[in-house]
Parts: sequence; C-alpha cells; structure tokens
Amino acid sequence: MKISPSLVCPPLYTLYKLWCSTLRYSETGREAVDALWNQRTPMVFALWHDELFPLMHIKRQLDIVTVVSQSRDGEYLAGVLRRLGLRTARGSSSRGGVKALLQASRMMRNEGICGCVTVDGPRGPRHVVKEGALFLAARTPAQVVPVRIFMQRRKVFEKAWDQFQLPVPFSSVHIVFGEPYAPQATATDQNMLASAAAQLQTKLNSLKNPYHV
Repeated sequence: MKISPSLVCPPLYTLYKLWCSTLRYSETGREAVDALWNQRTPMVFALWHDELFPLMHIKRQLDIVTVVSQSRDGEYLAGVLRRLGLRTARGSSSRGGVKALLQASRMMRNEGICGCVTVDGPRGPRHVVKEGALFLAARTPAQVVPVRIFMQRRKVFEKAWDQFQLPVPFSSVHIVFGEPYAPQATATDQNMLASAAAQLQTKLNSLKNPYHV
C-alpha cells in the first residue's frame, strides 16, 4: 500500500532536522565554492549515493536543484528535500533520466542556480560514476565540484546496493570539496562523456577521509 507523501514527508523532515542538528560539521575546500557562488558561476556538485544523508549542510546560502529518482522512495525524498529548501527534478538512469537532467539544466541556466547529482545512483554499481552529472555540466555549462562526506561514526547498511551510511547522532561529519573544474565534454559526445566520468571518479576517489589517516 502506497502511503501519501503528504503524510510521510512532514515527520521525516522533522526527524531529519533533529538528527542533523546533533551532528558536528567541519569542511575542507568550501572557500572555492563560495567564491564561485559569489561570482554566480554555475556549479554541479557530484557525490556518492551512500554519503547522501548529511547533504543539507552543503546548502546554506546556495540555491540547488537535485535530480531525484522517480521511484516511491524518491517521491518521499523529493518531498523532504523541497521542505529543506532544495529544488528537485525527477528522474533516474532507468526512468526519465534525460528529461530530468534537461529540466535541471534549464533551471540552472534560467535561474542561476547550482545542480547536485549522486553520480552512482539510483541503483549503482556502487562508486562507479555515471554520465548524468557531466551531461548536466556540459548543458549548462558549469564547473563540476567533487564532494565527499565522511562520517566519523556511522551505521553502514551492508545489504543495500550502495552500503548506505547513516551518521550516529552527536558524532562528527567532515565534508571535503574537491577543486572545481570544467570537464572536457559535450552533452552529445558519448566518448567524451565516458572519459569525463572516469576523470570524475578518479577525483572523487582522491579526496581523503580525515578519520582514516
């Protein structure tokens, strides 16, 4: 039985806000992001699906549209994200993905906002970059910002395809922003998009976890 998002999303939103309010956040590399935002340079934030939970700390003054799956879970997630102040474009690699990316690119161009994509979602393979974020960046055009979200203490859901991570309340979270860059790709050249995806994967993997030094 499908439960209406209007019933599910408000308590999920409240729980999420309370949960995140207990976390201690720190950041590396935020200055470059804020400088680009102040210049109104478009950006696409690229992160792994399993590190999604503490995402809202990234937003602050930024105006962001994020691509969300058309699944039932995605419907609930989209409702929570909208309450948190993010815009949403609905679609995934398997259902309406190109349509959602085109919608997000129009919003970015017309409204001067940023994009955000979980680059291995919604079904994996885990930590393998798909081309959606690069397609979005090429359409805008925008700088790509690799982002890793590291949780000091966390619950890992081992049986989930992405091994989703949930930070333990009152623990620390460190967000690492990689150096923004302009990928060498066009939205219509599959070979260039594939090469750019491999480059982004390397950049994400190079961002170091400060809790595992």
